[in-house]
Amino acid sequence: MTRATMYKDEIQEGNVCFLAIYLETKNACIVLLSEGEDQLGTLAVAIPPSSQTTIPFLSSVLMGDRSTTTARVLAEKLAAKVNKIGLVSIYLKTITETEAAPILLRLFEKVTQAKPVAGEEGIQV
Repeated sequence: MTRATMYKDEIQEGNVCFLAIYLETKNACIVLLSEGEDQLGTLAVAIPPSSQTTIPFLSSVLMGDRSTTTARVLAEKLAAKVNKIGLVSIYLKTITETEAAPILLRLFEKVTQAKPVAGEEGIQV
């Protein structure tokens, strides 16, 4: 039985800290991106394209009304990258989506390219 893997990281931008949690299971990946503290925010889901459909992605915002565009785009990017269900949550409290999007994209790329290893930065659960 394969267990889920988890990786945490952060980026300091000015005086604001952006946090990320990456969780991968057998059939899905979840990325939580937040400002200041780990919290659930606007949540989007995407299903990778199948060879039987002409639609590139099926995606939707499940909850929240802030950061909807960025959450949906990153969920689609995640689903394509891992070829699994992708869920992305974005929680922002002081910075706008427009200001945060480039920072969140960098952090997203950082955690989705990481190779979790027990006892180092990554945590294997």
